[in-house]
Amino acid sequence: MFRKQFLLLLLCTATTLAAFSMPGDQPKTLAIGSSAPPFSLKGTDGKTYTLQSFKGAKILALVFTCNHCPTAQAYEERLIQLAKDYAAKGVALVAVSPNDPKAVRLDELGYSDLNDSYAEMKIRAKEKSFNFPYLYDGDTQAMSLAYGPVATPHVFIFDADRKLRYQGRIDDVENPAKKPNTHDARNALDALLQGSAVPVAATKVFGCSVKWAEKEEGNKKAMEQWMKEPVALEGIDEAGVKELLENKGDKLRLINVWATWCGPCVIEFPDFVAINRMYRGRDFEFISVSADSPEKRDKALKFLKEKGASNKNYIFNHDDKYKLIEAIDPQWGGALPYTILVEPGGKIVYRKQATINPQAIKKMIVDHQLIGRVY
Repeated sequence: MFRKQFLLLLLCTATTLAAFSMPGDQPKTLAIGSSAPPFSLKGTDGKTYTLQSFKGAKILALVFTCNHCPTAQAYEERLIQLAKDYAAKGVALVAVSPNDPKAVRLDELGYSDLNDSYAEMKIRAKEKSFNFPYLYDGDTQAMSLAYGPVATPHVFIFDADRKLRYQGRIDDVENPAKKPNTHDARNALDALLQGSAVPVAATKVFGCSVKWAEKEEGNKKAMEQWMKEPVALEGIDEAGVKELLENKGDKLRLINVWATWCGPCVIEFPDFVAINRMYRGRDFEFISVSADSPEKRDKALKFLKEKGASNKNYIFNHDDKYKLIEAIDPQWGGALPYTILVEPGGKIVYRKQATINPQAIKKMIVDHQLIGRVY
């Protein structure tokens, strides 16, 4: 449990307060009683939404959230239910992603299969069947700078006159498997619908920090550091390959068999490097096995170094490739590339002869019981 909590802190880089500004880093959060700043943003449905788009609503609830954050994902179903429960009462719920996707490091995506780009937001909205607009503010972050969310998710609730009456958390329990003690956002909505003052107008917020554009530089530096990590290529025999497949460890193991002479292998290999950087901090490992001839070891190693493949890499040390095929998986026909996902204990839960769908692999990994989207 401690390890997972520690990893979350590294991924989110913030447990933050919503009631004050953080000079030089965090824009000032909109004060209670302030008017809602105008905005014009594109939603995942292709429509452009402004503040006027919701003029018919008695109450406007804006939730700054995103795709990648485990805390944000933990609240997705609750947001869907919130929109469902209050739509008929005149409440418009709107989600906004404040993050610059270029400012999100790969190792901050360890709890997600998706980054925060507009294209990937459309995927998430469709998969989850969001019953509310999901708006993208990642290019200019103009709206987010005006409202000042400090974490995802962060809720701002406005009355009929579009004065801010509540800002803070949705409730006080992040884990979706547990029941909250205080339904802060619902309490605020209920009070406003009854014409009463909101009992608690502002709360602290827990979640992932907003990825402001200034963090793009940090992302670039991370990429530079990853490319400096040592890359090695070890020989492996039939017995070693079979042992890889037995997976006697405690991690979900992704294995890719490739070769420098295989065009599709070379094209897709960077996807495996990215997947490794995303999930290697969790109970996951990526291993590559080169099917190049042993005398081509230097060529294979050169390729791996160019790609920054600091994961575990092997080259089959025998020219008889049929022995490699049988050692890897009797179900493998022999064509490259070949990819398998192996659980601890040796159960193969995914096998693919030909190139992978990177998005499908990421989703499979993060949805596996050993990994998961929340902690």
